[in-house]
Amino acid sequence: MAHAKNYFAWQARLILPELGQRVLEVGCGTGNFTQTLLDREAVIAIDNEPACVSRLAERFADRPNLQTRVASPCEDSFRELAHFRPDSIVCLNVLEHIEDDAGALRNMAAIVPAGCVIVLLLPAFPALYGPIDRNLEHFRRYSVVSLKCLAAGINLTIEKLQYMNLIGFFGWWVNARILQRQAQSTSQIAVFDKWVVPLLSWLESRFPPPFGQSLLAVLRTR
Repeated sequence: MAHAKNYFAWQARLILPELGQRVLEVGCGTGNFTQTLLDREAVIAIDNEPACVSRLAERFADRPNLQTRVASPCEDSFRELAHFRPDSIVCLNVLEHIEDDAGALRNMAAIVPAGCVIVLLLPAFPALYGPIDRNLEHFRRYSVVSLKCLAAGINLTIEKLQYMNLIGFFGWWVNARILQRQAQSTSQIAVFDKWVVPLLSWLESRFPPPFGQSLLAVLRTR
């Protein structure tokens, strides 16, 4: 998905309005989403892969408002990031990679003041779980019920919960259940990004889908 520019732009349109001026990005990778945040007062971009953090720091070396760290929300030391005074957290397609997702989310909630938001993008529908998920080292896909239970256990209020990418739901089901693919198809992604995403994102902005490949959640700390 690294070259899916239309898809990343779609994500940005949905997520950026939810975030504050001092954003902590958990699981920044090499900066595909980070670059959309750099007009903010401060961006703290973290990842548990040192090579990714190094690459991101090189890409945006001229940005004084960007701080990069090798860190994981699974570790107690994560809470030290509170000294950057983040007012919002964004975590895109990361929580499913963490076995103790509740512990990771609890650590995120602990480093921002009450009333701040944590924005999550998560793979939806456990029934879609298949070989690609396993090979991507996903521990799970999420349902509305499981996410509500997760948030309630950490005393987070769900401010927004919506599906995204209805067409992707069917594509993932075909790949997982019929074709038994072991990895995402770069050609499928290219076609989807160029021809489907522009229309689909426009439609979903006007007619929220009843289901989709992903869940977008905006959680507020208490």
